[in-house]
Amino acid sequence: MPAEFASSFPLRDSRVHEACGPGAPGFAAICAARRPGEVLWVVEDWQPESLNPVALSLFFDPARLLLARCRDQTEGLAVAEEALRDGALALVVIVLSQPLTLTTGRRLQLAAKAGATTGLCLIPEGMGSNAAETRWHCAPIFDAEVPPDSTLQCWKLIKNKSGTLGAWHVRWDTAARRLHVVSPVAQRPGSQDVSG
Repeated sequence: MPAEFASSFPLRDSRVHEACGPGAPGFAAICAARRPGEVLWVVEDWQPESLNPVALSLFFDPARLLLARCRDQTEGLAVAEEALRDGALALVVIVLSQPLTLTTGRRLQLAAKAGATTGLCLIPEGMGSNAAETRWHCAPIFDAEVPPDSTLQCWKLIKNKSGTLGAWHVRWDTAARRLHVVSPVAQRPGSQDVSG
């Protein structure tokens, strides 16, 4: 992996990070795959989306997943904070529907540090917290020049408290359960340069 990517991913331990964009749930699944141990995924009850264990099995064993369905975001944040502070989990993922206050964001950071647990908030675009260690925008890449590949993503590091920003094309290898950083389409062998 390129050094600049390896300095930012995997996510820094004992901190809370954010991901947004249509590829954010996949980003969370890859983060979970890279950590041994149980993963807590916190969602609000009213959200119609649910996790698909078959899809998650492409990344990690769904038996490692604990799902907390909470009444509202306040309850979900309380669950996430306690889970981060406890230190028994490999990763705590919380799906947010409303912005975090700076105080709430700091409370999550302090809990992650106390429990030596990593947290990941999945947020709507444009709704980040100043307390987040990093913020990633994750989206699939579609290109008519290459065969369709649902795993090709563009991950942009759009906030980083301890380093530089960047953007990388990544591909999840389901068979090997590994993440590969790949060249942009125009730089791949055999691709045609469409500039002009």
